[in-house]
Amino acid sequence: MSRRVFAAALGLIALSASTAGAQQQCRASRELLDLKNPLEIARAAVAEERQLRIVAMGSSSTQGYGASNPKYSYPAQLQIKLDAALPGVDVHVYNRGVGGQDASEMVDRMRADVKPEQAHLVVWQVGTNSAIRRDPLPKFAEKLRAGIDIGRSLGANFVLMNLQYVPAVVALPDEEDYARVMAEVAREKGAGLFRRFEIMRSWYNDGMPYAQFVTNDGLHLNDFGQKCIGKLLSMSILEAINPRQLTGATKSAH
Repeated sequence: MSRRVFAAALGLIALSASTAGAQQQCRASRELLDLKNPLEIARAAVAEERQLRIVAMGSSSTQGYGASNPKYSYPAQLQIKLDAALPGVDVHVYNRGVGGQDASEMVDRMRADVKPEQAHLVVWQVGTNSAIRRDPLPKFAEKLRAGIDIGRSLGANFVLMNLQYVPAVVALPDEEDYARVMAEVAREKGAGLFRRFEIMRSWYNDGMPYAQFVTNDGLHLNDFGQKCIGKLLSMSILEAINPRQLTGATKSAH
């Protein structure tokens, strides 16, 4: 996408913000929600310890930038949805988002941010800032491997959350390559993959305007985007750990 088209997209966001409304629903296909990982550590923690501790590592979209209230950030929404779906399970979601950081900076703090919480699961939102800063793909892949290795050495399952599909990212010449590398590293390392890029692209391709899920800066998720990602991530995690079988829970993440 050229700079001119990017600017036009931002204009469309501003113009259509008042009409986006609630006509579009938070959604994703079952295929896109499949983490491709059984989350065995998290599953055992729920079944045997009645606990689930999750560290949400990431940058500004994890921190909650763009949301009008901290409770709308996707980690906060993840906590709310899992609490509702796992009665009798002590769920903690620790938000470790630091705005502006790329993969390298997050690897540097991975151990310090994950170890104290004794996490069963790390959800690592990464890729957008690395792509915007034009980090070489081999270096990006190396940092992903290093981060996953640290988290797993601390006894946690790992899920990578890939880039967001927004005008500032779609304007890049090779955003698809960063998403591809993340999928390759996830397979190589036996980590899960939450396909945020593909999920958000499906919203847009199905007719959902950017204004419904992106702020006027063309980069960050608004309340709808944050809340929807939190909901869909909870559904992916619950599908992997199969809470009905493990806990007898009848409540839904919806």
